[in-house]
Amino acid sequence: MSNRRDFLRRTLLGAAAVAVPGTFTNDVHASDLVNRQAFKPMPVSCLSYSFHGLVGEGMMDIFGYFETCRYRYGLDAADLWNGMFKNTDDDYINKVHRALEERQLVVPNIAADGAHLISSPSQDTPEDRARLRVIQETYLKISKKLGVGFLRMDAGPMPGGEVTNAIRDPWKEADFDYLVKRYRELAQYAYDNGFKIGAENHQGHEKYWPNLEKLIKAVDHQGFGICVHFGGWTVNSPETREAENDAADKASAKYICHTHFPWDTCESPKLSEKMALLRDADYKGYYSAEHHSAQNEYNLTEVQISKIRAVITSWNSGGTGELIPSRQPRSR
Repeated sequence: MSNRRDFLRRTLLGAAAVAVPGTFTNDVHASDLVNRQAFKPMPVSCLSYSFHGLVGEGMMDIFGYFETCRYRYGLDAADLWNGMFKNTDDDYINKVHRALEERQLVVPNIAADGAHLISSPSQDTPEDRARLRVIQETYLKISKKLGVGFLRMDAGPMPGGEVTNAIRDPWKEADFDYLVKRYRELAQYAYDNGFKIGAENHQGHEKYWPNLEKLIKAVDHQGFGICVHFGGWTVNSPETREAENDAADKASAKYICHTHFPWDTCESPKLSEKMALLRDADYKGYYSAEHHSAQNEYNLTEVQISKIRAVITSWNSGGTGELIPSRQPRSR
């Protein structure tokens, strides 16, 4: 009886060690049993903004988002929108860091709203730029702590008044000089700490590709890159929208450090073509879904993730990325 009890006790403890991440059996993590060399997770993620409707209703927080990424969708990455951060205090960020480690999630990106470099013309003052620099430096430290791949900080001036009405105009000379200087400072810190920072075709002048291209070339720093929301460019006319977006997506691919695929792109027959732009540019980042409707977010985000995965699965199987491969007609 004693021997049987000892055997059962040892067996149950061993099973528990395998079942619970972070415990050891013969100095081996349970995660080692699944993260073998032959197993390579797909570089697929979803921006946490995809659940902003649930966040607004109080039905999801950042920790629930981590659970969703890891256990609902089977992802190995959490693409963070800072609107999910309760605050930026050290204690809270340490909890976020611990939660990521417990779920074995990496952070390919933080989309840091409110950390832009220049506010709207009516708000832009030396005091406001100083306020923004404090916010920017906070997110630099958070990115270092969380091991982030890319940190998105909008350029500005943020939309409002003259900027909204002249979004395709180049930046004013003084604003542009400040952007270049400040982005270089931020990029140096990022480069020294193993990540990159940069703008996105998200707000204001940076949504127009000729403007963003000029900024990229002027900053010219190894720690600087861009995030691209595919199909999200400002264009010259509705009639040229598709052609201009296609051209901007293609031209920007070699500079992209992170990317977001919205619903329209995921539903488009061009999804595999857009993803191939990145693959062919030797893109090393994650292919991230972003949902916007604030409706039925769990399921609709999953649709986007599944379509992105399907393209990568096709590539891995020697296909061209088509979601439904053509079939030869049956012989009769």
